[in-house]
Amino acid sequence: MKDKERVSVLREWAAEADSVVFFGGAGVSTASGIPDFRSADGLYNLKYRFPPEQMLSIDFFNACPSEFYRFYFDKMIYPEARPNAAHIALAEAEARGKVKAVVTQNIDGLHQAAGSRNVLELHGSVHRNRCPHCGRSYSLEQMFSLRDASADGVPRCGCGHTVKPSVVLYGEPLPEAATEAAIAAIAACDLLIIGGTSLTVYPAAGFVNFAKGRIALVNKSRTDYDDAADLAICDSVEILAGVL
Repeated sequence: MKDKERVSVLREWAAEADSVVFFGGAGVSTASGIPDFRSADGLYNLKYRFPPEQMLSIDFFNACPSEFYRFYFDKMIYPEARPNAAHIALAEAEARGKVKAVVTQNIDGLHQAAGSRNVLELHGSVHRNRCPHCGRSYSLEQMFSLRDASADGVPRCGCGHTVKPSVVLYGEPLPEAATEAAIAAIAACDLLIIGGTSLTVYPAAGFVNFAKGRIALVNKSRTDYDDAADLAICDSVEILAGVL
């Protein structure tokens, strides 16, 4: 079956389904100008003094906050990014009652910017930041201001402690509430559409094993999960604009 025919099948499945859940990764936001992680020119193939996996760990954040934030603001924050066709299609399908939840590994907040309401963020969001000492919260815009006011580029709270972005760093657990809600949504849906992810980041990637309905996978390159899915399409997730 050609990919064009597979897209037609997915469109039929989506029309038949009473409940659709979308599970997405970094590839959902590449059309918005945010690079992914594991492609040839992705984030993890860039050359830095330390490997990105190390710089994005909680231990590195605690030990070298200035180096962490230099990388974080340079490579993890894209304030000019806007929702693309996939984000918009998912939000519109949710408004019609078709899509019940969006489960995302992304931290960019673009699903919410497009209008999606039930977004389950497994890895947190750059738009939420908090001082672990006093609990004060900061927006992304405020984080830029705190950075610019700091001699070493580290955003510090008014109490003097380093503010931490509410993103899941290596060495930290996934948020319990989002995790439980994501598993429940995936288990209850008729159709799980997986998009823009290589399904190599665990434990999040293991959530697809809770699906009881049909599973469709949309990714620009093949994944190890293609043969296990009911339908695999090698294409951009922007095809969802003509599917949902």
